[in-house]
Amino acid sequence: MTQASRAVLLIEDEPQIRHVLRSLLETEQFRVIEAENAERGLAEARSHKPDLIILDLGLPDRDGLAIIGRVREWSRVPIIVLSARADERNKVSALEAGADDYVTKPFSALELKARIQVALRHAARTAGSADAVIAIGRWRIDLMTRSAVAADDGSALHLTPIEFRLLEVLSQHLGLVVTHRQMLQHVWGPASAEQRNYLRVYMKQLRQKLEPDPARPRWLLTDTGIGYRLVQDVDQ
Repeated sequence: MTQASRAVLLIEDEPQIRHVLRSLLETEQFRVIEAENAERGLAEARSHKPDLIILDLGLPDRDGLAIIGRVREWSRVPIIVLSARADERNKVSALEAGADDYVTKPFSALELKARIQVALRHAARTAGSADAVIAIGRWRIDLMTRSAVAADDGSALHLTPIEFRLLEVLSQHLGLVVTHRQMLQHVWGPASAEQRNYLRVYMKQLRQKLEPDPARPRWLLTDTGIGYRLVQDVDQ
């Protein structure tokens, strides 16, 4: 599917912001569908089956979190929340409800475009088959065989089963933030959903093994108060 044929649904009650977003998206060759409230947004989502949804949380007829829940009942379409609510609790709530990413207003056009491309790439990988091998710096990590080797000299790196599982859940959402709770549930199960100290210990260990400068990570990034994301260089 070419980008020109991709449709983005904007669920936003402020006409000025819809105008700005429409101009930005049409410049990138997206087809834009607009909805000024939750009811219209849900109807447009079902009828048009967009490739991506940009959603405001502060809608006049219903909170945007409810929209995420309703859409997730029948679709895995990427959802990017674009909201003036900047506190961590709202971000975590939106991500755990099923949003793929969260951008705060006022927003940077370049940042939003980058987040859109990441979300669409993630959706494409999910629709196909996720990469079994991920590249983090000089390391090539095979999640199926649970092995890690250096691309330059073939030397092996020892990673524990828990470290592999953390990389697995991060790679499934490559470029997107994964909340603490989501990571804990994936690796340790629901009973450990609040044990963030587990994550801090193991993410520190992963950085020490994979990052040239663990104090200034390049690939294993922290979203303060929310979770972690794995990013990769464009040429990897």
